[in-house]
Amino acid sequence: MELDSNNHSVFSLHYHLVLVVKYRRKVIGDEISNRLKEIFEYIQPKYNITLQEWNYDKDHVHVLMKAYPNTEISKFLNAYKSASSRLIKKDFPIIRKQLWKEYFWSKSYCLITTGGAPMDVIQKYIETQGQK
Repeated sequence: MELDSNNHSVFSLHYHLVLVVKYRRKVIGDEISNRLKEIFEYIQPKYNITLQEWNYDKDHVHVLMKAYPNTEISKFLNAYKSASSRLIKKDFPIIRKQLWKEYFWSKSYCLITTGGAPMDVIQKYIETQGQK
């Protein structure tokens, strides 16, 4: 197992995050997924987060990310969901017709630590999302 470190600690903090589109609307395709990923990559350094794997289905995204002990996950999630919601609706105005309120993401999300499963199993799972 590869460990990360900083001045005072050694750690391995990986999270599997699932974000769901409001009302489970099926609005995510390649172009929107790529834009959502760009926004994620832009915001992640401010919160000591590193994207490991990204994939999507039509109504949700799967993210495997690495964090530091001082990472404030809930603040990152709020910042990401707010910024990505605003930017996606600006860049893809057609989405406003399918999501009639101000939100792109559901308030709920799933965040799981990945300590129990081997990383390659989780990566494979995320890679195969949306495939039949």
